[in-house]
Amino acid sequence: CRRHFIESNLMARSRHIYTLKDVANMIGENLELIEEITSNYDNIDEGELVHVHDGSEDGTTGLTDRGIDGLEALLADIRTWDGGIRDFLIGERCDPEMIDRIMADEPKAEI
Repeated sequence: CRRHFIESNLMARSRHIYTLKDVANMIGENLELIEEITSNYDNIDEGELVHVHDGSEDGTTGLTDRGIDGLEALLADIRTWDGGIRDFLIGERCDPEMIDRIMADEPKAEI
């Protein structure tokens, strides 16, 4: 029955949204790195990265539980690449000073 399909589909959706600052603290990652990754909506599964109205002019960005899982998987994958996080950030044309700040937080094996 179609109603059952819709209800089961809705139940599977995450009901929690976490700010990027919360995500950074939860998973122990650099906030600037998370902001850079999530600035490109193609890096996170559709529907898992959301804009949140928080009373400010610009609002903020948030991730669902599945979005956090996807972010962690992407970060793990990037860290296996030659050049890892640094090359990813260079490829994204990030400011060299920002790259230095992010790399200062990376495990020494990566640097």
